[in-house]
Amino acid sequence: MRTMPRIASALALTIASLASTGLLADDARYNQIALRAEVNQEVAHDLMHVTLYTESQNSDPAKLAAEITNTLNQTLEQVRQVRGVAVKLGSRHSYPVYDDKGQKITAWRERAEVRLESADFARLSSLTGELLQKMKMGGMDFSIATDTRKTREDAMLKDAVNAFKARAQLATEALGGKGYKLVSLSLNTGGFQPPMAMRNFEAKGMAMMDSAPTPQIEAGTSQVTVSADGVIEVQMP
Repeated sequence: MRTMPRIASALALTIASLASTGLLADDARYNQIALRAEVNQEVAHDLMHVTLYTESQNSDPAKLAAEITNTLNQTLEQVRQVRGVAVKLGSRHSYPVYDDKGQKITAWRERAEVRLESADFARLSSLTGELLQKMKMGGMDFSIATDTRKTREDAMLKDAVNAFKARAQLATEALGGKGYKLVSLSLNTGGFQPPMAMRNFEAKGMAMMDSAPTPQIEAGTSQVTVSADGVIEVQMP
């Protein structure tokens, strides 16, 4: 019998503690809905990327390495004389060539890449045509510059928020609510990058490109997306 007052006292303290920390049923959140809204925009590619490579074979690995290095150095020197074109070395690797029985190394083969980038499509296209006299085409693709993408995404943030608010209002009306409170909201950016426009040319195709006029460039577009993900709490009448 003496333990009852202590239990009642402990229960009263627990209820008081819950009330002070906001954990009572009166403060619980109900009618919460998770929503997503997004806006999309097609943005023109403003960067052109070209990958060139040189490949050769020699029974003397030292002579082979010197030949590849010489071709790379000549290419880099030529590119550096053209303003507005960034250049960097890509992958470089060599491997042995075996005889018909696959037992004896008869030669070595080496391949090295040079990667070019520019916002001036005409200039890079012309330079590429010149470099194809001693290099081969590994691939060509296009992208949106980082600054361009960020500028477009920033401009789309307000549209994404407005789209979320419109969807939240529709959900509120569908539930017969009198209004809603925003519980949380996150804004996310992203986009779809299309496949390379040109890549992995065959030797026959390369011979044709070497003698052909510089082709016109159609860079295409990518879709930039800004999404708004959030949770609302519908207020019922």
